[in-house]
This record gives sequence, C-alpha cells and structure tokens, in this order.
Amino acid sequence: MIVVTGATGNIGRPLTRALADAGERVTAVSRHPGPAPDGVRRLTADLAEPATLEGVLTEAKALFLLLSGDLHGPGGAPAELVRRAASAGVRRIVLLSTQGVVTRPFGPTRIAMRALEDLVRASVPEWAIVRPGGFASNTLWWAESVRTGRLVAAPFGDVATPVVDPADIAEVAAACLLEDRHLGGAYELTGPEVISPRGQTAALSAALGVPLRFHELTREEAGAAMARSMPVELADDTLDILGAPSAAELRIAPGVREVLGRDPRSFADWAARHVDAFR
Repeated sequence: MIVVTGATGNIGRPLTRALADAGERVTAVSRHPGPAPDGVRRLTADLAEPATLEGVLTEAKALFLLLSGDLHGPGGAPAELVRRAASAGVRRIVLLSTQGVVTRPFGPTRIAMRALEDLVRASVPEWAIVRPGGFASNTLWWAESVRTGRLVAAPFGDVATPVVDPADIAEVAAACLLEDRHLGGAYELTGPEVISPRGQTAALSAALGVPLRFHELTREEAGAAMARSMPVELADDTLDILGAPSAAELRIAPGVREVLGRDPRSFADWAARHVDAFR
C-alpha cells in the first residue's frame, strides 16, 4: 500500500492516478473529501492532528508526504507524522520539500524543512527528497480575476524565474515511490525556462484566445493577499524569491531530466492544459 497525502491537490491528484495506473494499492488522503480514481481507498485525515493517521498508515509500505501551508508555520508538527509513519512500518518516504533549502538555507521555513529532510533520512531505510521551485499552478490564484475582468494582478511583473508544472512533480514522485534506483536522491525541479508574471499573462492570453490586462501589485498588497492562505513567514519567503531571485534560483534545475529522462514541461504547456479554469 502507498499512502498519498494531499491527494486532492495539484500534485496529489496526478500522483494518485499514476500509482493506480501502475497497479499499486493506493490510499488517497486529504483534509477534505474529494474524488479518487477507481480502486483507490479514499480517506479524510488532518495532518495537523497526527493521531488521525493511525488507520491511514495500516499496511502502508510507502508514503508521499506533502505538508499543507499551516504545517510550515509555528505550531506545526510534521516531525510527528514522520515518527508515526516509521512506527507503523512504513519503509519508504518521498518528501515534498522545496528548492529553498538549497538556495536560501537560513530562513525559518527552510531551516524547518531541512530538519524534516534529515529526520526522514534517519527514520526510514528508503527515502527520496523532491525539491521543486515555484509552481506553474500558482497562477490559479488569478483565475477569478481573469474570468470576471480579464485581469491579472501580481507583484514583480517583469522579474522572471523558472516555474515547474505540478504534473512533472507528480511524475518524479511516482518514479521515486516505484523505482529503487531513485532512492537516496534529492532532486531539484524547475521548468525549462524563466518566465515573468507578465510573460505568464501573455501565455494565458494566448491559450484563452483573448487579451488580458496586467496590473502590478506592490509587495505589501501581494503579501496581504498571500497571508490569507499561508503563514506570514512563508509568504515573506516567497516574495523574497519572486522579487529578487538568486543566481541559483534562476538556474534551470536538472531533476526532471535526471529522473524522467526528458525535458520539463513549459508554462505554456501547463496553461494550455488548464485553460478551462480561467474561462
């Protein structure tokens, strides 16, 4: 049995499908109810309350661990999840970490994530770490304003960084869960090019076939909006990267090619596949 946390999200959905299509027994776990592929066991549990995982981990041999935003903030207890998994007999954990543990290792959220990486390594005999940069799917934050006003509002309009397609993250995670040759690896994942919010707007406009307007938010405006869905510390970290990426954060990371043997998907490809969310 492979347990997938965050199973209704942008990574968890395609990962659950890939594992089921590979013939694996899968338990799909999320905080809120949602659909699952045929043959997949669907359970609701709150990772902020590790005791709710007791039955979830029964018979599990492997775990994909994705932390929700609140578990990155003060009071989160992700280490308890790892300990419970190890105690339940889980042998393999694939952890969704972040590229920031390498590129900006001294911020509070990255220090906590690095400690969690170390705990995973020490707790189970088989592990892999997946470290994506910014997600292409973060542009779904723009969906309502695009639908209602053909408007994109974002900070740092002309600062370009690589963004990774969650489908690539899911495919890499599936490979790490299913193939022994990726064990012990820590893989940085990005897309194949750097692209600014203004460039993403142009790609969405092309996919939709309609013109879109771009409005540049101040850092303060963007931070206030982001803080409604994530800890303030994580929002600040994200804005630091978006506003002033380092040379390491501008690099096209090799992880997708290392694991999958192909180039990562582009933002334009992501936009074309998700265009209905913006209509």
